[in-house]
Amino acid sequence: MRWPMWVLVALIVLLQYPLWLGKGGWLRVWDLDRQVGAQREVNQKLEMRNAGLDAEVRDLKTGFDAIEERARFELGLVKEGEVFVQVPQRQP
Repeated sequence: MRWPMWVLVALIVLLQYPLWLGKGGWLRVWDLDRQVGAQREVNQKLEMRNAGLDAEVRDLKTGFDAIEERARFELGLVKEGEVFVQVPQRQP
């Protein structure tokens, strides 16, 4: 009466092995799900960065205000007829 029970236990173990540890088992699925979640976070950050760059490119192509702003702050240019005044800051 003992050997049928051990045969059934062995069959259950043999059937469960591929489910948990096989090529498409739960452990592999769980790991892939974790990787997909991490990649989605990276993609979301990159999409936000790309949207900002796209808006900046469209603004530079269509409006002269953005070009003027960049020329003033990044290149230190002034318009004709303007006076540039620079106030030095005190050293602490």
